[in-house]
Amino acid sequence: MKAHYFLIYALCIALLLSLGDSAATAKAGKDGVYIVYMGATTPQNGASTRHKAQLLNSVLKLRKDAVVRTYKYGISGFAARLTAAEAQSIAKQPGVVSVFPDAYYQLHTTRSWEFLKYETGVDIYSDPGSPGSTSSSSHGSDTVIGIIDTGIWPESKSFDAKSSDPKLSSWNGTCMTAQDFTSTSCNGKIIGARYYNDPEDDDDDDYLTPRDFVGHGTHVASTAAGVEVQNASYYGLAAGTARGGSPGSRIAVYRVCTPAGCRSSSILAAFDDAIADGVDVLSVSLGASSLSMPDFKDDTISIGAFHAVESGITVVCSAGNDGPDSATVVNAAPWILTVAATTIDRDFESDVVLGGGKVVKGEAINFSKLQKSPVYPLMYGKTAMKSDASEASARNCISGSIDKAKINGTIVLCESKDPGYSLFEKEEEVRSQGGVGVILVDDLTRRVASTFKKFPAVVMSSKDVPEILSYINSTKNPVATILPTVATPKYKPAPEIAYFSARGPSQNSENIIKPDIAAPGVNILAAWMGNDLGGTPEGKDPSMFNVISGTSMSCPHVSGIAAVVKSHNPSFGPSEIKSAIMTTASQLNNDKSPITTHFGATATPFDYGAGEMSPTAPLQPGLVYETTTVDYLNFLCYHGYNTTTIKLIAKSIPPNFACPNNSTPDLISDINYPSISVKLGQKQSRNITRTLTNVATGDGDSSTYTLSASVGGKGVNVHVSPSQLKFTKSGQKLTYYATFSTMAGSSAEGDVFGSITWSSDKFKVRTPFVVSSS
Repeated sequence: MKAHYFLIYALCIALLLSLGDSAATAKAGKDGVYIVYMGATTPQNGASTRHKAQLLNSVLKLRKDAVVRTYKYGISGFAARLTAAEAQSIAKQPGVVSVFPDAYYQLHTTRSWEFLKYETGVDIYSDPGSPGSTSSSSHGSDTVIGIIDTGIWPESKSFDAKSSDPKLSSWNGTCMTAQDFTSTSCNGKIIGARYYNDPEDDDDDDYLTPRDFVGHGTHVASTAAGVEVQNASYYGLAAGTARGGSPGSRIAVYRVCTPAGCRSSSILAAFDDAIADGVDVLSVSLGASSLSMPDFKDDTISIGAFHAVESGITVVCSAGNDGPDSATVVNAAPWILTVAATTIDRDFESDVVLGGGKVVKGEAINFSKLQKSPVYPLMYGKTAMKSDASEASARNCISGSIDKAKINGTIVLCESKDPGYSLFEKEEEVRSQGGVGVILVDDLTRRVASTFKKFPAVVMSSKDVPEILSYINSTKNPVATILPTVATPKYKPAPEIAYFSARGPSQNSENIIKPDIAAPGVNILAAWMGNDLGGTPEGKDPSMFNVISGTSMSCPHVSGIAAVVKSHNPSFGPSEIKSAIMTTASQLNNDKSPITTHFGATATPFDYGAGEMSPTAPLQPGLVYETTTVDYLNFLCYHGYNTTTIKLIAKSIPPNFACPNNSTPDLISDINYPSISVKLGQKQSRNITRTLTNVATGDGDSSTYTLSASVGGKGVNVHVSPSQLKFTKSGQKLTYYATFSTMAGSSAEGDVFGSITWSSDKFKVRTPFVVSSS
């Protein structure tokens, strides 16, 4: 039974990898499991406790098994089986912030650390005392990274424990066991493990374990905090040393996904437990669909992250894989560190050799066993068309369009002008009809190496099609072969924004730039589950490492660095860690040119936030923006929530707090955030205030920072005062004022991007901005 469901689950995940996110959320207004969110857990709030107890009692009177789970540590509320009418009734009760369906959330997946080292010129794994060093195998052992995901494969070498690892007195978590996950699975490196059942999945009993049956959570955990593993590779590809961003950090696992999906009630429970357990960083590589984006109070990741940040936990989330369209970014609440995905300087090259020796470069991971000489007949899909098929479907090698008698023993060229069919469906059509190989054309996905485990397949750019077609049409007996994949290092240009990486602005708030930061998320090698028989190339044993892509992979890169920053700067809270990572980011690629998108356009903050993460500079940022709880509460006011609701949501709130008069979304620009987003109409100006805190120590605690500002478009002017910030001690706060205005005789059109940078002799603190026409 278990194996049967694992195969179904693996197939579902494979579809997610190839097709990106799909809408899978429950619809409001139907009977089922609902989450009743009642804000923060505050012992001093007796009224809130009474309201919760009364509601629980009333629900239990409806039916004994109604309550699925309760939230009690950092979050107040419960999940229960309710009718739509019951849910609507509860939503009107005192003390209730929101009631919403228990939706399914999506995984965000479709040599990275060495590339980041190359970009900065600093070895991030050198000795702890060396300049710019961030970590050794033991540094960071005082931090815990919580992974909310599909579980973990504890036998992976990436999670080997060190005998020298001290016990953490601050850790309050537990190691939930199962038949396949004993107490020894929590070995000191893995110090916590929990799992959550799906309340509406009858077959969930087979998966009551923290063990990973997908591979995704294992990959994420090892990227964030895996120890150094020599000679790691994916069947010889991407060979080298695998390690996480903070290899000394401990790992706490919260398995929220089952074969049916990742339930929002489980995700909220994981946040609640993580707050009580005492993690330092939470890494969340999943989210809602951008097609059905919930509001902040109806989004369990937004809710859980708010309460985690209130408790001092840095929450890092993937931006989603619904790019390259604009306004697709998810996990966009300002208290979340939202991560976009970029490429690294490694390509997986699989070449096509035409008759006469002409080589055409392609991209894919395959294990082709074809002869290296071009001896296989080469045919265009249109030529192999069935009599009852359309020419367009045959060109694209759509299922049922290819004549088996025509392509038997041949390599087929398939175009990609029908986005309704994946590369893997076209590969299957050629393979099932007797072809020996396939050349797939796809400009969008070409840099993301698709893995074809059991058939010679390669992905090419459309610019190469005319050359191949010319050869086919001008040759009596065209032939070709497909060579097996080789990894090519030092690829340029890199990084580049991944085509799938979700873009800003946020649908929920255009007055905050999202995503916040970018990190490697394409063709990432990391640990994998050890029983992936379905993902094993023919004649090979399962690999303990895998190469996959997605903002799921970029997120743990940032989670790892966040843990290192916390270890080096124990006094930093979540907003200081976020600021340190954002204000020290890079906007240049390895050609020392501006980072570009997949299509070659210069990237903007809506593509990558502040830029590509640096693995070393955030350790000593010089200055930081401290975004306080009151900033976040004001954000909720400006977003449209009233004072009564906000007082339920927040754990620590000033006694006299009230939403400002005339709260509007435009005022969101005023919260003390490490980026700036403003809206301007014609002949308008907008004044923005920002406050920086000096966190430099030693020689840097007394420094003068000089202003430089740049505007990357026409029609907008920015004036910043003062022109210098003179800090005399660590901890000192200074404020600057920025006025954005439309220039005389012109008006801003579209989005104008720029930056405000403060530079001293040691530090550079950069703040991106966008001015949008309203």
